[in-house]
Amino acid sequence: MGHFATRERALALGGILVLCALAWTYLVVQASGMASMASMTSMSEVGGMDAPWAFTEWGYLCVMWSVMMVAMMLPSLAPTILLVARLDEVRRSKQEPAPGATRRRVTPAFVAGYLVAWAAYSIVAATVQWGLHGTLVVSDAMVSVSPILSGALLVAAGAFQFTPLKDLCITHCRSPLSFLTGHWREGIGGALRMGFHHGSYCVGCCWALMGLLFVLGVMNLIWITGLAVLVLLEKTLPAGRWVTWSAGAALLGWGFFVLLEPASRFFS
Repeated sequence: MGHFATRERALALGGILVLCALAWTYLVVQASGMASMASMTSMSEVGGMDAPWAFTEWGYLCVMWSVMMVAMMLPSLAPTILLVARLDEVRRSKQEPAPGATRRRVTPAFVAGYLVAWAAYSIVAATVQWGLHGTLVVSDAMVSVSPILSGALLVAAGAFQFTPLKDLCITHCRSPLSFLTGHWREGIGGALRMGFHHGSYCVGCCWALMGLLFVLGVMNLIWITGLAVLVLLEKTLPAGRWVTWSAGAALLGWGFFVLLEPASRFFS
């Protein structure tokens, strides 16, 4: 039994690493291509106006956001994925397998359900970005050009760090064992539901932080990495709550500075 349990967790860890590597490779390639395109556009565009995006751009944005969520969220989910693999092995060891029964891979189904929740968020984020670009407050380089929008997003994200909803969702994400033991569902369908349930809490925990990608650029790799590290620290450190509050205070200060800085120039 020990051999199979170790093998199951090794496969789960390997799958996480492969998915993260593919997602980050995609982001690096896309960011590089976007930088080249932005350079060419800046030399050729007339009047400084970005061209409207067609519906096909919306589809591209949905894919881009979905892959980005895989890259950012899977590292913080790794302990939970390994826990699911371990619990699945323990439960199966206590059951007599039916003759000719095949091994059902619960762990990949759990991950798939989790990513479905973030895919739904990605569709919403892509739609918002598409709309913001149409109002010319987000450029073709996928970065806010409006101090009001940037400041409002920073303040909103900072304030959300102190809300009861944030505390509820982050507490759930920090305690995967109690969730899994209390909400375990058998079979592939049950694992999908568990993954979606857990992913929904993670979306509730991190949606405002992900919105900050509009501030410094949706494809800014440094910004993406920083937010991914922040989410990881929030969920895994024993003092994660202090990380949440410290980040909230910093974002509030930054946001008010961005909002007030144009006004101070006006009155100076």
